[in-house]
Amino acid sequence: MKVLVSGGAGFIGSHAVDRLLAARHEVVVVDNLSTGRREFVNPGARLYVTDIRSPQLAGVFEAERPEAVIHHAAQAEVRRSVEDPALDAGVNIQGMLNLLLCCRRGKVSRVVYASSGGAVYGDTAVLPTPEDHPTRPASPYGISKLIAEHYLACWRALYGVCGIALRYANVYGPRQNPLGEAGVVAIFAHRILRGEPLTINGDGEQTRDYVYVEDVAGAALAALERVQTAGAVNIGTGIETSVNALVRRLEGVAGVRAEAHHGPAKPGEQRRSALDASEAERLLGWIPQVTLDEGLRRTLDYFRKEAPR
Repeated sequence: MKVLVSGGAGFIGSHAVDRLLAARHEVVVVDNLSTGRREFVNPGARLYVTDIRSPQLAGVFEAERPEAVIHHAAQAEVRRSVEDPALDAGVNIQGMLNLLLCCRRGKVSRVVYASSGGAVYGDTAVLPTPEDHPTRPASPYGISKLIAEHYLACWRALYGVCGIALRYANVYGPRQNPLGEAGVVAIFAHRILRGEPLTINGDGEQTRDYVYVEDVAGAALAALERVQTAGAVNIGTGIETSVNALVRRLEGVAGVRAEAHHGPAKPGEQRRSALDASEAERLLGWIPQVTLDEGLRRTLDYFRKEAPR
């Protein structure tokens, strides 16, 4: 199958590209390289340096005629969405709409969309949170991801495009940017290895569900190949880990003691988050394979060799 991966030069998208190629799919990557990196793109894929909001995207679809799309391109920082909600909506909503218009014209039959489990649910009354829990996003980022899910469902009703939204938990692992604002594992791992102090937002007792990036790439492949599955599906471990506990586990894996300070809590961030992924097992045959300690070990090994100095 020929698959177009938007954001395929990015952290999660590049791992999805690797997994698709290993499964013998033909892959085309669309990425504007604003956060993605050319060297992350598997040489077995073709790269188009194009923004998903651009009219040029239609030309890529016309030239390549993909049969399916995996959509990872996004503005992915909660804090940036609070500071600049117009930018967030432009990328995550208008970009999604432009992509779906291209899918309609190109008769694409399958779209796998990278959504956000924590951000679309907000703080919830049920943990781990199932897909049928009410969605109460607490940030512009969560709102934009949820609206894009609704567009995907609409396209199925109007045009027969079979779409599935994968609601990712907090994804971590190799290739994540340790110098940005998103990705606490990458940021902390990079700083611990450099002997630099850590800043923990708030009291550090906020929890997240950390899922390893290669497991997530496997979920994207499973969603692509289960062509009749539609709707929203959680991709996570169901396990809560506080930021304070994460620091302790990173220290244990790295074999060092980190200097940590507490700063102010950030607006728009959840207090607790964990996803019930039992539907992913039932519908996609997917279960996470990599434990948190093993994933942290692999991530630290990567940053020892590859992270910017």
